[in-house]
Amino acid sequence: MAAGPPGSLVPLLLLLGPALGPALGQGLGQTRFVCTSVPLDGDVCAASALGTGSAEELKGTVLQLRETVLQQKETIMNQKETIRELTAKLGRCESQSVLEPGEAKGRKGFAKNTMGDLSRPPAAETLSQLGQTLQSLKTRLENLEQFSRMNSSSQTNNLKDILQNKIDDLEKQVLSRVNSLEEGKLSPRNESEERGKIESTLTSLHQRISDLEKGQKDNRPPDRFQLTFPLRTNYMYAKVKKSLPEMYAFSICMWIKSNASPGMGTPFSYAVPGQANELVLIEWGNNPMEILINDKVAKLPFVINDGKWHHICVTWTTRDGVWEAYQDGTQTGNGENLAPYHPIKPQGVLVLGQEQDTLGGGFDATQAFVGELAHFNVWDRKLSPGEVYGLATCSSKALAGNVIAWAESNIDIYGGATKWTFEACRQLN
Repeated sequence: MAAGPPGSLVPLLLLLGPALGPALGQGLGQTRFVCTSVPLDGDVCAASALGTGSAEELKGTVLQLRETVLQQKETIMNQKETIRELTAKLGRCESQSVLEPGEAKGRKGFAKNTMGDLSRPPAAETLSQLGQTLQSLKTRLENLEQFSRMNSSSQTNNLKDILQNKIDDLEKQVLSRVNSLEEGKLSPRNESEERGKIESTLTSLHQRISDLEKGQKDNRPPDRFQLTFPLRTNYMYAKVKKSLPEMYAFSICMWIKSNASPGMGTPFSYAVPGQANELVLIEWGNNPMEILINDKVAKLPFVINDGKWHHICVTWTTRDGVWEAYQDGTQTGNGENLAPYHPIKPQGVLVLGQEQDTLGGGFDATQAFVGELAHFNVWDRKLSPGEVYGLATCSSKALAGNVIAWAESNIDIYGGATKWTFEACRQLN
């Protein structure tokens, strides 16, 4: 009996033996049932005669049906494999269309990646961040309008108009880049060049606005300022003009405020030739804050990611690698064997707000600091608990760092990071 195609067979229950009614009345134990297949357009009555067909004919039908099922199964498996291949190709195409060149990044020039770098945000997200930075600068410019009206000099008004025009031009450039990306017109190389031009103009624009703002801040003490990093970008940072000397001990203290999640990022990083992780403070992902010295790591017991100002200090000596951590004037943790007998190397680059993968660069937005930072001071010795407490309580007798002292003249800012008057100590006093 030739089997029809799958789906065109209808099972038919044929009763052999006594009549159906009496059989049901007597119980199923006295009844035999045989299942056979009948085409949808076949004669059901004629099929009843097949129930008495030979066993060989029925066996052949079963084998043909089984073969058909196996063929269909094989076809389904092949289709699944094709779907997987197409999905993989689509994923590769999408990744190439949104990632910038060189973003499959590791620690260039270094043997290992201790920071757990994540992939950078796609170009579209970077454009969004640029737009937010432009909006921040526009807000600052609007805040200056009242000052310029009070000081009606034509020079101030002309400068404000020039800056406003530059902001408008930048917004047009960002919009043009968004349209080009959506239409697929920008090659990775051109996209990178355009981005570089916009970021360069952004830094210049920020500097001119800062110069304009300075007229309102001439009476501010040189250390009464804070840095603000409002966005998680790979171009917003501050650089300390002075490098560190060779140090066999240090104390690094600062005021810090953030509620960024996950992780507030990198408050500071110090890189030297041949070692990008000479001295780094970082909180990335869902990990606790860590201090790195020559790529060696200690986890710090800070609880500061609550959007409030906190004073933190980390002290360290090369002898046995002993370290201590202070939060708000109180020691919260300590340990040893952190890069023992390794002196901090000189002639490096000290950056605030970004983690360096190369000397002075290689920034990754996923590790950028988001929040506010002030009174970053460095000593080449271990501070006493009393000295740390004096810093945390804004004592008038508190010392400034003898290696790096917090002063506006010591800090250059880039990419839209801003300087504002520091208020935390005023609130405590």
